[in-house]
Amino acid sequence: MAAPTSPTASAWREKARALSERLRPAAEACDRDDRMPASVVDELRSGGFFGLGIPARWGGQDGDTRCVVAVLEELARASAAVATLLSVHLSVTAHPILAWGTDDQRERYLRPLAEGRWLGAFALTEPSVGSDAAHLATRYRSAPDGYVLSGSKMFITNGASADLILLFATRDPAEGSHGISAFLVRKGSVGFSVAQKLDKLGLRGSETTELVLQDVPVPGDRRLGPEGEGLKVALSALAGGRLGISACALGVARAAYEAMQESARADPSDWKRTEVARAFTDVAAAQALIERGAALKDAGEPFVEAASAAKLFASQAAVRIAHRGLAVAGAGGTTRGALAERLLRDARVFPIVEGTTEIQELILGRALVGR
Repeated sequence: MAAPTSPTASAWREKARALSERLRPAAEACDRDDRMPASVVDELRSGGFFGLGIPARWGGQDGDTRCVVAVLEELARASAAVATLLSVHLSVTAHPILAWGTDDQRERYLRPLAEGRWLGAFALTEPSVGSDAAHLATRYRSAPDGYVLSGSKMFITNGASADLILLFATRDPAEGSHGISAFLVRKGSVGFSVAQKLDKLGLRGSETTELVLQDVPVPGDRRLGPEGEGLKVALSALAGGRLGISACALGVARAAYEAMQESARADPSDWKRTEVARAFTDVAAAQALIERGAALKDAGEPFVEAASAAKLFASQAAVRIAHRGLAVAGAGGTTRGALAERLLRDARVFPIVEGTTEIQELILGRALVGR
């Protein structure tokens, strides 16, 4: 049974729903031009969305994980790109600083993120390192006033626009997971550059970039968490991030389901009714899994397996519904920029990001039957 939605989450959902309705015209342009309009970011900032789930003490809007997933689901109904931008900013950048940072780091780095003055990014993946995060090639070495980082990162959401990047590097690849540390890298740092912006199939408008670090100096107070425990920081961030990205996938699934339902009402047939029934069941199941994971996280209980189950199911459900939604839409749905076509492209990204389908199956399998 799905966890009950809190009154606060309901209020944030309504606020996000109103914003998503205003975003629909911008969503089409965002996908077509592969660019996030500044006006959209301004709306997120003025609405307080950048501080959701962060205590007011640190410049945030309070709220919990159920608030975050409700907002991301509603935003993704209009634009998966907008929801993804916010999910990365909150789930894998701001919230890890809240969890792992010192009070000084929270004041200096979390506050501007929560107040919307900065945008955040998360940089773990590398050109030759994806799911095997324990074997990073990006290196760091100690310096008199901190550290020096060298290497590159790939497929980094918000990478070009981010003011602060939670980035992971290893002291020595031979040390495996024990050599990895987490760092807070500022935009404009000496030796830091954006090598390229990637042209993607889906989530267009949510920028995805390659980052290059050439002897980038990082002050000692910008290491997040203990030295050598960076992989723990990354994995805990990704567990929360999977709930966020699951909610984004659910928003796309809901948008495809609602379009399918509208088409079936206008031109009813048994096969369309069947497709609507199947889509409804998938949406309801995905929402229940996400709400369960969010409730566990908010209660301070173990939630990693619940987050993986939500990510596994919601991402695949989004693909199933969007795929069948294209069939229901017919030939018109296949044209470039049509809603059904855009939703299918967006949906197809979710089984890959924030841990692939295979990784979620591995996490669940080990938890259920042992290593």
